[in-house]
Amino acid sequence: MADRRPARSQGPRGSRRPAASRAPRRPGAAAAARPAERTRSRLTGRATVLFVVVAVLTVSYASSLRAWLQQRDHIADLQAQISQSEREISALEREKRRWKDDAYVEQQARERFGFVMPGEKAYRVLDEDGKPLDLDEPLSEAAGTDEPTPEAWWDLAWESVLLAGDPPTEAEIRQEAPADKLEAPQ
Repeated sequence: MADRRPARSQGPRGSRRPAASRAPRRPGAAAAARPAERTRSRLTGRATVLFVVVAVLTVSYASSLRAWLQQRDHIADLQAQISQSEREISALEREKRRWKDDAYVEQQARERFGFVMPGEKAYRVLDEDGKPLDLDEPLSEAAGTDEPTPEAWWDLAWESVLLAGDPPTEAEIRQEAPADKLEAPQ
């Protein structure tokens, strides 16, 4: 039995669509031609599974990255502590070598304990109350030794410039000068 349908023209690839449907379409024409067509969701089952897998991997890598960063910071802190300890150890070893020197031991005995060698005279500075001063305490200024601080030469020069621009009156001069130094004009 033969197929009794009328023969249709087939396109170059053997498609069975009529020639009118193969004509080039404008971009907006397709949407206008099928208004009643059902829109499919872009989120398919495969895309959902892929999204879940990527989310799980992101969370696991983020927690691993956080742990790695914390460990790196901890290692940096420990290295800083080690270098500080090494500096302290080298300072203590240097101090230990210094204590093997007799001159250093003698200096420390003088400074810390006030020891003197036989035949030397030791002096101790006392404060106002008669108590000995420590080495780290500053000495107080003696009474009556306040010397005026010298004035800079440029300040004196500037004052003379100002005085030349605005000379004082005789009344101002008499107020500033002591009475015994004033001379009567002749």
